Amino acid sequence: MIKEIRSKTILNHVKQPDTWFGLKYNMNLYRGCQHQCIYCDSRSDCYRIENFADIHVKVNALELLEDVLPRKRVRGTIGFGSMNDPYMPIEREYKMTGRALEIIARHRFPVHILTKSDLVLRDVDILREIGQTYAAVSFTVTTADDELAAKVEPGAPRPSARYTAIGALAKAGIATGITMMPILPFLEDTVENITQIVTLAHENGASYILPAFGMTLRAGSREYYYDKLDQLFPGLKAKYQRRYGNSYECSVKNWKQLNDGFRERCEHFGIATKMPIFQPEKVNKKVDNRQMRLF
Repeated sequence: MIKEIRSKTILNHVKQPDTWFGLKYNMNLYRGCQHQCIYCDSRSDCYRIENFADIHVKVNALELLEDVLPRKRVRGTIGFGSMNDPYMPIEREYKMTGRALEIIARHRFPVHILTKSDLVLRDVDILREIGQTYAAVSFTVTTADDELAAKVEPGAPRPSARYTAIGALAKAGIATGITMMPILPFLEDTVENITQIVTLAHENGASYILPAFGMTLRAGSREYYYDKLDQLFPGLKAKYQRRYGNSYECSVKNWKQLNDGFRERCEHFGIATKMPIFQPEKVNKKVDNRQMRLF
């Protein structure tokens, strides 16, 4: 189901410091996600989303953004993709993300986009413009195997398409890399998988990879994930229950081995394991207003 809704606010402050992405603000233009990754933490009961497959479009979000950005006293990175993918299929129709980027570019705010979709290439020109301040695009890759990805990330473009998009963005001069998380226990926690992810990242021009060797499970997301394991990988749920019980953090058993091999491989290819971030700065209203008049 797709439903149009109106929101009261659009930009949320991110708890500081954000050592992962350097975000100052966070924005979700949609509620729910069409990619339907079986491990998504956004299904957790704490987020109070009744049916994560239902998509709500915040049709007044751009109006809110136009109003709030000129009033911000601190210029900091705006994050896309915390609770859903900003480039899920519905974005082709509504273009909420693309139009939001145009607004952000006019006000010279930096952005970080987290996605699994090569649809981001549609907006390469505006991202290049934003990149004069700061723009980065991170692609989530948990496995380099398209067949496995089709099971655990059924609605998302395959990893091979994401790597192609990484290459295109890198050639366009836009900072791009990979969030290698989650790594699903008993499914993706192999040296071969990690090595392939890093090697393909290097071959396609990724400048950084941010790793996390495990996943999170809590009420709501755990039940959904276990149901999908029963359908797709019979018998695997019992392994999770024996090893993790009701734990929130579920690190893979061989995380140290994988981490050591990952960092050695990244060092070999010259890939950073942290991404460059934009340091928040005070907005100079006089300079910004003068530049706006020039445009």
